[in-house]
Amino acid sequence: MIRALIIDDERLARQELRSLVEQFDTIQIVGESGKPEKALDLIDRENPDLIFLDIQMPGMNGFELLDEIEGKTPEVIFITAYDEYALQAFEVNALDYVMKPVEMDRLQEGIQKITKKIEERKAQTPNEPVAEGKLELNDQVFLKDGDKCWFVELSKIRLFESEGNYVRVYFDESRPLILKSLNALTDRLNEKYFFRASRKHIINLRWIDRVETWLNGGLMVFLKDGTKVEVSRRQSVKLKEMMAL
Repeated sequence: MIRALIIDDERLARQELRSLVEQFDTIQIVGESGKPEKALDLIDRENPDLIFLDIQMPGMNGFELLDEIEGKTPEVIFITAYDEYALQAFEVNALDYVMKPVEMDRLQEGIQKITKKIEERKAQTPNEPVAEGKLELNDQVFLKDGDKCWFVELSKIRLFESEGNYVRVYFDESRPLILKSLNALTDRLNEKYFFRASRKHIINLRWIDRVETWLNGGLMVFLKDGTKVEVSRRQSVKLKEMMAL
């Protein structure tokens, strides 16, 4: 069963959507909210698989709400009055969106797509115990840089690089800059997959192509995309132990 929330500032819109979604046996509505600020607490408490999310809301729009979520991001179906061309202005790689007023056929199409993705993700979840509070490789995160927004699985992120009070995130051909500290990311990422190479870098261990000895007892890591990351001498000792070098 997919656990879902409805977040929309219009009460009648929430009621209409709930009546439609409740016709699907695979979806369980576990809560709803008309206020984005309160919706954040609801998301933390319920940890939903899916959010039906309005974009245009007073005080905080849907993109800003997602940017406030700590940790993994649920799947999202945007329920919006924006047309396709207006959405493209945000450069959002969301899985799906449904135009208001919601039509049953279009909603069914979105739910089928999202159900398949959620089932695939759950099937990839390892059977071994998960570190409490840590993000796993198949978890999805939401990244926002200006008017550009991305939903990204952590497995696709190869490198985090500190730039002052910001962190640059490397995945595919994108390199957004997010307002996070590298220390905060270190606390949330599972060290089984992500390694703090230095005060400036966190690397995805699955993206390492090769490792070579470097100056002053350090190491140089070569990622599969050709990126080179120098590992501090202190962290080189830890990396050698982890990788049995």
